[in-house]
Order: sequence, then C-alpha cells, then structure tokens
Amino acid sequence: MSVAGSIRLFSRHIRVATRHCRYAANMSSIPTSPAPLPRLSLDPDVESHIKKTYCNSQEYSNKAAPCPPVEPHPVLPDVLVIPTTGPHPNLQHHTKEIMVDIHCGAAILRGAHIFAPGVLGATADVQAGDQVSVYVDVEGKCLRGFQKPYSGPRVFVGNGVARMSRDDIFSVAQEQLSGIGVEMTSPLYGCPPLNDVMSDSIFLQNLPSTVAGHVLDPQPGERVLDMCAAPGGKTTHLATLMSNQGAVIALDKSQGKVDKVMANARRLGLTCIQAYMFDGGKAASEAAVCEKDETSLGDPPYPPNTFDRVLVDAPCSALGQRPALGNKMKLKTLKSYPSYQRRLFPAAVQVLKTGCTLVYSTCTLTLEENEGQVEWLLNTFPCLELVPQTPYLGGPGLSGTSLTQDQLQMLQRFEPWGDNRGENSHPSDRDTIGFFIAKFIKRAR
Repeated sequence: MSVAGSIRLFSRHIRVATRHCRYAANMSSIPTSPAPLPRLSLDPDVESHIKKTYCNSQEYSNKAAPCPPVEPHPVLPDVLVIPTTGPHPNLQHHTKEIMVDIHCGAAILRGAHIFAPGVLGATADVQAGDQVSVYVDVEGKCLRGFQKPYSGPRVFVGNGVARMSRDDIFSVAQEQLSGIGVEMTSPLYGCPPLNDVMSDSIFLQNLPSTVAGHVLDPQPGERVLDMCAAPGGKTTHLATLMSNQGAVIALDKSQGKVDKVMANARRLGLTCIQAYMFDGGKAASEAAVCEKDETSLGDPPYPPNTFDRVLVDAPCSALGQRPALGNKMKLKTLKSYPSYQRRLFPAAVQVLKTGCTLVYSTCTLTLEENEGQVEWLLNTFPCLELVPQTPYLGGPGLSGTSLTQDQLQMLQRFEPWGDNRGENSHPSDRDTIGFFIAKFIKRAR
C-alpha cells in the first residue's frame, strides 16, 4: 500500500517554471496500515461508542529508498505533494534492539530520526555504529533503561544505526541528553524528514488543515480571528492567504503555546499576526472597544461585529490523528469535548460581522463533536446558515442527526481510511488525517 505526504511551503520567493509562487505546505500523515502495523488500540468503551456511530450510519543519503519526487497538488495551489513508500514488511530484524514510546514511534513513521531522550530501552550490547531494529512500546509498560528484548506488546517501525552506545544514553539524566540516538536508515515507511529544511519557507501540516484555511478564504486587509490557534499552522496559513495584509488575531489559553504561534510567525516573516493568551470563549464583550487602526485591534476581548472571518478549530478528542498506534482516552473524557466546544461559539458568533464567515473544524471522527455540533449550532444560533464549501476534497457528513441530506453534503469529512475523496483530489488525500469542516455565514435575523 503506497501512501503520500504533502508539504505546505510558506515561501516568499520560490521559483517554479518561470514564475514566483507563494506556497503553503503540509504533511499528510501516514495511515495505520492493516499490515504489518496492528489495529489502533482504543479504550473498549471508546471503541464501542465509535463503532455504534459508524454502524448506524454508513533526508535520504543514508536511506535505502531514493529521494522521492515533489509535485503540486491538483487543487490546492499552495501545496506540494511528496509521495512516500511503505510499508516495507520484509526488512531484516536485527538482534540488537531499541525500544521507544508511542509518541516517538509516530514521529518515526513521519520520517524522524530518534533523539536520545526518546530511547526507552536498548539491549545491553548496543554500541555506536551498530545496526539496530526499532520497536514501539504500545502499552507504555517498558521502563526507561530496560536492557533486554522487551516482551510486551510492541510494533516494529524499522531499522537504523545507533549514534550513541547504550551506556552513553543511560549514564546521564534524561534532561541532560541531546542529539540523535538512532539514525533511521530503513524505516517501515519511506517518509522524508523535513525538519530544518527551508525553515523560513516551509510549514509541515496535515492536508485537511490546509483545506480549512482555504474554506475560510480570508482576503487581504480583513480582520480574522483564530480562536484556538496553537501551534500556529492554520494561523500562519491564514496570514499568507491574506498576503500578510490585515490582522490575524490568534488566541490560546497557554502562554507557552502563544509563544509558539509567534515564533512560527517570526520564522515565516509574517507581521500581521497578533497572539494573546486568552480564553476564546470570553473573546466577546459589549463594553470592549477596538483600536481604530485596522491592523492593530489591541488586546481581547472584542466588541460585537469585529471580525470578517472566524476560525473555530476547537480542542477535540483528536481520534482522527495519524499516524497513531494507541489511545488511552476513556469514554468519560471523550464525551466531555462537545460541551467544552460549545463554550466557544457564543463569543465566535457575537464578534463575527453580519454577512461574514465562520468555519468550525476538528481532527476527530465522533458524531457528537462534528455533525452533532453543527445541528446544535443551527438550532442555537438562527443567524447562522450552513453553506457549501470550496475546495471540497473530503466526503459528506454522517447521518444520525436531524441534518438533512442537503446539509450533510455541505459538510466535509475526511476519513483516515478508505477512498472518500472528490473528483479533483490527489492520491495523497486518501488515508489522511481524520478531519471535519463546516462553513457558516452569519445572516441578519
């Protein structure tokens, strides 16, 4: 089964053919393959809940693979596609082994090498320069410093060359470790590592995240609100779609995440972004006054009818994220997200100008967080009207709510399995991250 990645390059001066293009790039994640990777491990209650929903509705110099080609996406003008290869099930398994956790394993499937702090365990005889096989501890039970072949549930993700000995890795405290511990030379999936490649011009992002920015369609000179902005992928994309003209207000509740947004903005040379540590659910205030300067709105909160576009990329259960090898979330946690998401909408609708656009998106698969929220929005805010989206690369929404078939067709749902794509999509759109997009216009009532 072949998979493909895509990269969004926020480039100011990249020459392609005979013209200058402004690229945005994104990295669609590698799907969970039926073999040799295991099925996604979920809490039993969560798995049962999701099944019920669906049943009721319908760097390559040292790598064995050659450098992949790069090609434009047929629909998205700011996306470049990099086809990747895999899985490669016939890779040799070495006697010397390295064990990593699920997060590190997912990074490997995206093309990363293993940094020393990510090594959980290593067989006792591993020395720098040795050929090693790398495994993921699926259940999180491998203790740091383990020196025997781990016998618990594990997944093979490829082979590499140890750049540090076992003693080098485990003789110091984890916080003191740095550098590459294992260089992946024959990963299970051939996916290019793009860290530090054109860092002022490229942003790795999942394909549907780029689609969300295009669906919102911000224009130069407008005021745009990104209510849950970190780490800034969509925020920076919106700014580039606006040619860095206007104002993009980015909110997040964590100062560390806000700092990350601004670091990405500076790296990409985007000056129209203003980020604040602020609860998006409190972004509206009748008493607030905006600065008269269109490019500087000042600190939140904001008065009604301030923004031309609002993006609510809400915190969600993230069950659509790929690659993924396991998820320990409990059903109680899963069911807590819809009520949290609804806290954001009164402010989002209030600060949006009449006749302007609101886009709601998630990276999850549940009916309650997606179609269920659209149903709730339409019933709660009569001023909102669900409208068709462009571009449309996903598939329609799922039944199971009071939404009509026409309304379901206006929704855009990406599935991390199967072939749920539009006519003008690319093979990279298949098996991408699970994602949901709904677009609304605020009408006068």
